[in-house]
Order: sequence, then C-alpha cells, then structure tokens
Amino acid sequence: MSLSLTGKVAFVTGGSRGIGAAIVRRLAADGAAVAFTYAASAAEADKVASEVAAAGGKALAIKADNTNADEIKAAVSRTVAELGGLDILVNNAGIVLGGPVDEFTLDTFDRMFAVNVRGAFVAIQAAVPHMKEGGRIINNSSVVAHYTAFPGSFAYAMTKGAVSSMTRAIARDLGPRGITINAIEPGPTETDNIKNDAMRDMLRPRMALGRLGSDTEVASFVAYLASPESSFITGSLLTIDGGYSA
Repeated sequence: MSLSLTGKVAFVTGGSRGIGAAIVRRLAADGAAVAFTYAASAAEADKVASEVAAAGGKALAIKADNTNADEIKAAVSRTVAELGGLDILVNNAGIVLGGPVDEFTLDTFDRMFAVNVRGAFVAIQAAVPHMKEGGRIINNSSVVAHYTAFPGSFAYAMTKGAVSSMTRAIARDLGPRGITINAIEPGPTETDNIKNDAMRDMLRPRMALGRLGSDTEVASFVAYLASPESSFITGSLLTIDGGYSA
C-alpha cells in the first residue's frame, strides 16, 4: 500500500460508482481522507464508504446534485469542517446523453452542461480558497473532447471539450499559488456506460491494446496526479485510452 497522500484531504464528485468509486478507494488507500458526493443512491455510497473503512481508510459520503451549486458548495464546506481541510479536488461527476443533432432537446443539452461543466466550475471555485500550495485539481474529461468516432455524441463532446479548455486556462490562474490543475481524458472504460457485450465488441477493434480500460487503471492515473510526484505537471490534458485515438 502506498501512503503518498497521508495527511491529505480529497473531495471527489460522483464517487459512489464506476470510475468515481475506484478513485475514492485508491486515494484512501494512498492515505488520504476522502469525501465524495453522490446524487441518488445512498446504498451505493454507503457501500463505498464502508469498503474504505474496512480497509483502514476514511471516507465521507455526501449527498449533492452536481446541477445544484448550493449543494456542491455545502459539500465542500462540510468536507473542510469534518476532515480538517482540502488538498485535492477530483471533478469526476458526469453524465452521457446522446442523440442526433436535429433531435437533441435543449433541456437535455442544458442538463448535460449543468452536470459536466457548470458543476465542475462551481466545485473548483468553492475548493480553491481552502487550498494551500501543493493543492491538486484533477478534472475527468474524455477523449471525445478531441475524437468522437460515433454520431450522436456531439453534445457530450462539447461538454468535455469545455472541461479540457477550462482546465488549461485555469492553470494560469492557479500556477502562481502553487496549485496544479490537470484533466485526464479516458477512452472506453468498463463502467455502467458500456451497456452490453455488443457495445464492447464494437469498441474493442478500435483499441490499440485490443481491450477496454478498467476503472482502477484510471484511478491510478488520478492518484499520480494527486501525488507530490506530479508537482511540475499543470494545464495538461492527459489521455488514458488504450490507443483508442491513436
């Protein structure tokens, strides 16, 4: 077990399942006290927190909708109050909604931007005042910010393009304060978003490695960016896609 994050406090949005849950487990395994948000399933969130506790770590589950700025701000404040500070922010919460451009509703468009982009910005704005030199922000973007491959993904690609652009620009604001901000851009990964074997069979031939990624592989990348070893990396868009976009 690595303990490179001992004494650090992390806040992860959307941490009750999939990649988010893997990130919570990994940061806790590396020594951080981790607070994470969930939108709906208290049972899934409690399970993750219990798993972390059983492994000797500390995790705090907080119900907060990423479309609700007040709930995000309150979750950050609770993290600082109960865990004693804030060193690491991981903006992981996101939704994937697709459809043809001429049929895509404005309500769906707005909802996806609210979760994927506005929510990430609100979390950053709420977290930064609590961060000291050495703070880390990691945004979960996507390879679709640059390479969509499939029709119907334009709106999702727009949200992730915005997250990646925001990451690079904010690095200029935070650099003088010794806080780094980077975005990971995962490719196809084994999560709930991969609905069935037919989808997996369609994706595998597009992967240079011939397989989809795992949530633990993405979490390992996040853990590195959260660690002291990544101190000279900021404003970067870092692909982890098994050669999907190669």
